Amino acid sequence: MDIIDSIILGIIQGLTEFLPVSSSGHLEIGKAILGDNLVPEESLLFTVVLHFATALSTMVVFRKDILDIIKGILKFQWNEDMQFFTKIVISMIPAVIIGYNYESQLAELFGGNIQLVGYMLLLTAFLLYLADKAKDTNKKVSFKNALVIGFAQAIAMLPGISRSGATISTSVLLGNDKTKAARFSFLMVVPLIFGKIAKDVLSGDITYDSSNFTSLSLGFIAAFVTGLFACTWMIALVKKSKLSYFALYCIVVGIIAIIYSYSAG
Repeated sequence: MDIIDSIILGIIQGLTEFLPVSSSGHLEIGKAILGDNLVPEESLLFTVVLHFATALSTMVVFRKDILDIIKGILKFQWNEDMQFFTKIVISMIPAVIIGYNYESQLAELFGGNIQLVGYMLLLTAFLLYLADKAKDTNKKVSFKNALVIGFAQAIAMLPGISRSGATISTSVLLGNDKTKAARFSFLMVVPLIFGKIAKDVLSGDITYDSSNFTSLSLGFIAAFVTGLFACTWMIALVKKSKLSYFALYCIVVGIIAIIYSYSAG
């Protein structure tokens, strides 16, 4: 992969992992425009590197929260931190089940399926619009909410549906505080990302070519730096009810993707 291409895709991943516009959808669009000439094994490695970068940026932004949760767990008491951790585990269940049982079917939906990405971006826009109109509250995410949000995260495995957009919107529509919804959304995905990375690495399907070191490194740095910015920015935007702007963006990009898919076909 060209160095410029890897940086561009890294920036796309870093921004869209947190902004509610679908990282998977934008990566598919980006690859289609730039021309994805990677073999599957190389593409998988690049994807793993970018996801590791954004997971790391999440941990940096929420480092205090994560440390507090770890300290709370180590007390071995049913305290607030242990309850929050339990909610995170509950939220992971739907995605783990669907990902484990339907991984190959989901993989077939990727690989330049721009038309699907376009329609799913329109769905994302609808969810964001609804969430932006919801009234703000002081309500925390409940155990039942965590499971429902987990189903939203599982549905967001489809290319074009924003994971952060789907989970934050679902949480807000359930009546939860917008800032707490964003915090839960970003923290709930960290264990899943590291679990997926471990699975991909242990599968033996990844091949590494030392000639790609520079491209991989620059892609990682681009995703990490932009991820730090996007994660922090997104929290502020959710709190200020600015999701409608992203809804409009998703509509525009979704329509363009659909038109592009028909013209290319």
